[in-house]
Amino acid sequence: MTAPSEPTDASAPSPGSPNGRGTLAWRNAVFAVFFISGLGLASWVARIPAVRDSLRLDTALVGVLIFGLSAGSVLGLVVAVRLLARFGAPRAMTISVATSSIGLVVVGAGATLLGSAPVVFAGLAAVGLGMGSLDVMMNVEGAAAERAIRKTLMPLMHACFSLGTVVGALLGAAASALSVSVFWHLTAIAVLVFLIAVLAVRSIPELENAAETSAPGEPASTWRSRLRASLSVWADPGVLLIGAIVLGMTFAEGSANDWIALASVDGHGFSNTAGAIVFGVFVAAMTVGRVIGGPVIDRFGRVPVLRACAVIGVLGLLLFILAPNDFALYAGTVLWGVGASLGFPVGMLAAADDTRNSAARVSAVAMIGYFAFLVGPPVLGLLGQNWGILNALYLIVALMALAGLAAPAARERHRR
Repeated sequence: MTAPSEPTDASAPSPGSPNGRGTLAWRNAVFAVFFISGLGLASWVARIPAVRDSLRLDTALVGVLIFGLSAGSVLGLVVAVRLLARFGAPRAMTISVATSSIGLVVVGAGATLLGSAPVVFAGLAAVGLGMGSLDVMMNVEGAAAERAIRKTLMPLMHACFSLGTVVGALLGAAASALSVSVFWHLTAIAVLVFLIAVLAVRSIPELENAAETSAPGEPASTWRSRLRASLSVWADPGVLLIGAIVLGMTFAEGSANDWIALASVDGHGFSNTAGAIVFGVFVAAMTVGRVIGGPVIDRFGRVPVLRACAVIGVLGLLLFILAPNDFALYAGTVLWGVGASLGFPVGMLAAADDTRNSAARVSAVAMIGYFAFLVGPPVLGLLGQNWGILNALYLIVALMALAGLAAPAARERHRR
């Protein structure tokens, strides 16, 4: 499919993109970047209970700390396009990964060596800045690689992210069980993530104008055209409804990343190590949902699958909140993860259906999704402080139900 203003086949490789084995190396490099993004994020999440104990924070203050990560992520989303345009994908990705890696080291130092919540907050802001900008870059590169290979790869790419979170959660649980300090754990992860990134980006090509779009007839470099294209989509009800889907599902995913370990510890009496394992079960369920999601969507369509995901997620959350025993809690965790797994990838696909302004539509929907990451941690922290962390999770139940109601907005323009 091509945009009306483009005379060439958009499914063909972009100018400057590799072919043959180079294209496969490009694909594998993007897979690796998705993986390390999940690995870095999960490594922090798995140690949240340990950081809380080390700094002696209450639930509300933990929410404030996590807000630093969310705020940095939103800033990263904003600056990513300029980094891509100025440095090109390989160098821009390296800069982003280096920023988040340094942030992880600062978080570990603040929690273990200095005992300083402000230092941890600053480190999390750097982690968010690097990961937020990397999120945009890896999705841009993923879409370009998909066009070059002419196969649907985006769900598997997001599954690689989820796989990274599984590995990060397991390593975090192991570090907790072995009493490895947060500093040494996060420092080792930071070094590993950076080394993988340096090796991976060598296979990512420099694409021409990969970061910028403009209105027909206007130079790609004019800020007015970029601003006008970005703002116009916010008046589209379809974009806002897709955003509602992404908001609900992303809130469910992000809240689990931030709170499920702590909710297991404080709400159900689990140990810190067991809480990290619960988080690992959640991200494993997310990974499975994303691996099988593509064929299921091709078989049944986006709308029925999104509605089913919303129902499964709501049931899982209720089971997690009300779990009378450990088995019920783990079952609820699995259903919660499967229910939240496809919202963000399907939202991105639906936003990109309109090729006339797909970049601006995807950007707008992504901003709505990041809003959930921004406001979710402090809101749940405040609710948890006043009514208990498990009761705070009922907000996610309501938002997942809203996502299910908005599912028709993601309907395919053309079914395969």
